[in-house]
Amino acid sequence: MKKIVPSYVSLLSFLLCCIVFVNVSCAQEGEQDMKPEETEVWEPVPEKVNPNGLNDKAPPSDAVVLFDGSDLDEWESAEGDGSPAEWDISGDHVTVAPGAGSIQTRRGFGSVQLHIEWRAPEEIEGEGQGRGNSGVFLQGLYELQVLDSYNNETYSNGMAGSIYKQHIPLANAAREPGQWQSYDIVYRAPEFKEDGSLESPARITVFWNGVLVQDDVELEGPTEYIGHPSYEAHEDKLPIILQDHSNPVSFRNIWLRELGE
Repeated sequence: MKKIVPSYVSLLSFLLCCIVFVNVSCAQEGEQDMKPEETEVWEPVPEKVNPNGLNDKAPPSDAVVLFDGSDLDEWESAEGDGSPAEWDISGDHVTVAPGAGSIQTRRGFGSVQLHIEWRAPEEIEGEGQGRGNSGVFLQGLYELQVLDSYNNETYSNGMAGSIYKQHIPLANAAREPGQWQSYDIVYRAPEFKEDGSLESPARITVFWNGVLVQDDVELEGPTEYIGHPSYEAHEDKLPIILQDHSNPVSFRNIWLRELGE
């Protein structure tokens, strides 16, 4: 009978398996000797935040309230000249005044948790991109599309819930025209190196009427209507813009929480 001699490769693999087994066994034995408090972390203690919102729809206690139905003091014309926002306030909501121009927050923001409610006109006019069109621009550059997407055919990366021309929503959670809808957004601003090159891209998670439609997606750059996006260094904090797209879309209950690193 021919004697089979193990190859060096087989012998080495056997020895490596033995080493791994011994290391795992030792680690498990070491953990068995640990006390429960050795894996308890007591610092830092999270800041207390009153969540509110269950019955009264009030924002969290640490929120920056951008619009509660009373006035547009937190907003100005997106022309950047400091002129007042000239949209129409009625009851608890504000409505785009077509032709008045987009509006932006007076303050700049970077990474945020943003809540905003919106409503497309009950009376249907137009189709596709001409029906209930507006947009929420994070840092004034990165658009989450607002559109009446209830039985309204258009390109998928331009429907409501899309990161315009970049990411198709995971679902169409549209309510009928005239009904209030909500976006709950977690936005992480891009970071740039000292030389202006990109350190890390912007990322966004979006819940539309409670349905996850963007799951921590990476943005390719600022929103472009024509062509492909690319990054250029910009300030850490920039205004949030609401778009005048010539449709009387309404907004209410707008608040945010600024997010740290």
